[in-house]
Amino acid sequence: MSTPPSLLRAFRPQVQERLYDFYDELRSADDLFWDRTLRAWVATGHAVVSEAVDDPGLSSVRYPDMEDVPEELRPLAEVLSRQMLYNDAPDHPRLRALISKAFTPRAVRTLRGRIVEAVDRIITHAAPTGRMDIVADLARPLPLTIICDLLDVPEQDRPALAAWSEPIAEAIGNSRLDDDRNREASQSMTDMLAYFRELLTRRDTPPAPHTLRALVSAQAENTDQDLDELLANCALLLIAGHETTTHFIGNATLALLRHPHAADQLRGRADLMPAAVEELLRYDAPVQLMLRRARRDLELAGRTISEGQTVLLVGGAANRDPAVFPDPHVLDFERPGGRHMAFGHGPHFCLGAALARLEGAIVLETLLTRLPGLRLDGAAPQWQRSLNFRGLTRLDVAFTPPSDDQGAAMGSGRRCQQDTTLMGET
Repeated sequence: MSTPPSLLRAFRPQVQERLYDFYDELRSADDLFWDRTLRAWVATGHAVVSEAVDDPGLSSVRYPDMEDVPEELRPLAEVLSRQMLYNDAPDHPRLRALISKAFTPRAVRTLRGRIVEAVDRIITHAAPTGRMDIVADLARPLPLTIICDLLDVPEQDRPALAAWSEPIAEAIGNSRLDDDRNREASQSMTDMLAYFRELLTRRDTPPAPHTLRALVSAQAENTDQDLDELLANCALLLIAGHETTTHFIGNATLALLRHPHAADQLRGRADLMPAAVEELLRYDAPVQLMLRRARRDLELAGRTISEGQTVLLVGGAANRDPAVFPDPHVLDFERPGGRHMAFGHGPHFCLGAALARLEGAIVLETLLTRLPGLRLDGAAPQWQRSLNFRGLTRLDVAFTPPSDDQGAAMGSGRRCQQDTTLMGET
């Protein structure tokens, strides 16, 4: 590279389309380098990322000094600092303990019927038209529906939560927003917390059984856990629970459409679905980065990381490291071994991984079995601008509309019988 390498180049639209070639360039130059533009260490190799993600010398605290945060962003930063994602032990396991009860394999399995119902409704509505935008029509509404069901959010309130989550996710995924957008993100978080405070303390309507609202309400009444912490983590679940799954569904669908042989293989072998979900997560993960800060001077991959320095762990690059994944740019549902980093690892392993896997499997199976001739249509897919989140803004597809007889029988297909194997680590 003739100019100093910088991960910031990934923010450019032209680089987003060839993101993994760009990662190859960075990794070939150095799998751990100091990015002078971002003033952070950038790790792109699988071995380095794997070592760092479990290193107790690296902290997940995103804002160690609130005085360094721009004033417009500070209200948002203060809430993020109460979320489990941006805390270390002992606060992290304490904050995670209650929320994790809603994401056990047994709890997730109870959501399967609701997911199938929601996907069927969306596909049945779109099928007669012969075309749809996978992002707007399916990938966005489905995860929002499921996470709002889990939180016990009334139907009429969901559009407001979706609107609030977008500027928040943009701020989380990008470190360089202007003052107005930082201000909008902070105000959206303030509005979201006010809503959750009202929802969780509402007495006129009791919470539905087995929802997170019921768990959190009971916790708030029976312990001295800070309500602000509970509210902050409800906001985290709402944002992470639908933003990342939205991106996974869009990315995975695009990958299958660009690899029709893989789609045909999966269409003909339902037993491959669990492995296919993992391979699609590796191939184009919805979350690309994990941020850590050095608690003290430490050694990582032979380099000295100074106390307070930021380390950006590029899981998306690690997932394409040929040292671990031979022919990494090939989509291979029978790929042996290798641990992808799409959900992180260790104490911060994604709490909603089992739910995301199940939603993705049901969606992909339904698309492949109920929409014959599924293909890309219209404008080229467009990626959102973000260093952290990898997702499409639009994905237009076309397919063969069913005949009247076919339409009457559309709901009788397979429905992901491999539930147990899709649960994974929690």
